[in-house]
Amino acid sequence: MKNQEVTLKYVVAGILTVLITWFIHEFTHWLTSESLGYESFMRLNSVGPLNGDISTETHKAIISISGPIITILQGIIVFILLKSKGWNKYLYLFLFTAFYMRFFAGLMNFLNPNDEARFGQFLGIGTHTVSLIVSIFLFSMVYIISKKHKLHWKFQLWTAIIILVTSWTVILLDQYFKIRII
Repeated sequence: MKNQEVTLKYVVAGILTVLITWFIHEFTHWLTSESLGYESFMRLNSVGPLNGDISTETHKAIISISGPIITILQGIIVFILLKSKGWNKYLYLFLFTAFYMRFFAGLMNFLNPNDEARFGQFLGIGTHTVSLIVSIFLFSMVYIISKKHKLHWKFQLWTAIIILVTSWTVILLDQYFKIRII
């Protein structure tokens, strides 16, 4: 059986994985916004223009989808590595985090349309279509790796709990303290 022991080192790695993934996701939104000519700010869980608003719907759509694209690329790269190079539970955290972040964002679309929802609305295909496609795609990679490496449900559950608690902490910190990074 593959190394699926959940140790303190694994928990810390999970927390760091979420923070790294979150930062790269939001930084990509910020970089895209800046590249399109908008002076922008970046918080833990959002990016926006410092002055005024994004001037075109196309720019809003491009900025919205840029974060998910980088998160999907993260998932694809880690999937390829885990499929070809062998098992690494620390690397797996980056695949599971990519799936969880986009799945949870898809659920949040029922309350407030976010990245994929805004892009789907821009394309005219609805609020949940892109989120559903992205979530199924990322879940399929998690499923394939889970089957290939015979991952135990307890390992998966602990991985999900670590990622869930860390993600919710980031969201709550952003909501209450509005911590500006850039």
